[in-house]
Formats: sequence, C-alpha cells, structure tokens
Amino acid sequence: MALRRAEVHQLIKERFPDAVVEEQLEVPDPFIVVRPEVVEDLAFFLRDDPRLRMGLLSAITGVDYPSRSVIEVIYCVESTVNGSRLIFKVAVPRNSPRVRTVERVWRTADWHERETFDLLGVQFEGHHNLARILCAEDWEGHPLRKDYVIPETYRGIKNVVY
Repeated sequence: MALRRAEVHQLIKERFPDAVVEEQLEVPDPFIVVRPEVVEDLAFFLRDDPRLRMGLLSAITGVDYPSRSVIEVIYCVESTVNGSRLIFKVAVPRNSPRVRTVERVWRTADWHERETFDLLGVQFEGHHNLARILCAEDWEGHPLRKDYVIPETYRGIKNVVY
C-alpha cells in the first residue's frame, strides 16, 4: 500500500533532519526542497528503504530562476511496488550549478542528467559521461537558461526562430 506523501516526507525528515529546507504539501504536485549535499544519500535511502522502495526515477529536469540566482534541479521518483511517489528539488547557485550524480542509484539518471546539463548547464559531479545529448558538442550556451540568446547562425546556417 502506498504511503501518503506526508508520510514519505516525514520519513525523510527523520532520516535527514537538517536536509529539508522547504516543504510544499498543499500544491497540485507536492514537493520538498533538500540541500544539495544530501542528494545521493537521499536517493539511496529512497530506493533502498523497505518502506519506500522507490526504484523508478521517472525524470530529472530543471528550472532557471535568474531573479533568485538559482537553478532548481527537480527529481521525480516512485515505487512500482507500493505506488508511493515523491518530487524533490535542489536549489543550486546559478553561477556554479553543481550537484552529485544519482546515476549510481538509478541508471536512468544517465540521460536525464545529460539533458539537464545540456539545456541548463548543471554539472552532475561524478557522472561517468557528462556530455551534450541534444545540442551539438560545439554548441555554445544552454538553451533553457532564461538569458539564453539564440545565435543568428550555426556553422554558417541561419537559425530560424518561430
């Protein structure tokens, strides 16, 4: 039987008492925000704790908030065994966005982290092959940053903006 989100959040706060910096339960997609330094340990806990068993990482993405000088990295995980779900976020400094990789925990993090690196510039420390996955290797900048300017040309070809 699935644990309620509040129960999942409580288990996390008990295991990592100083890690949760924000909790939003009364929104359409409830979430917690945790300190960046606990991400890998939290991921192992979510996957391995017998009450949680969150073996599925369905997404890692990010949002650029220039007015707050942060990029939020967003993780969506769930248990295919008991139906529990969790969204947790990490706010990293926009000028040096770094967080530990979770690909040792969930193998699918490989491509999710590469996409977030490619489009937002987040460095996933310890990732085995943090390389662009959508943009060309020599592409400059990160297209999902709010201050990104689309280049007029790429390799002599005019970029078309719709």
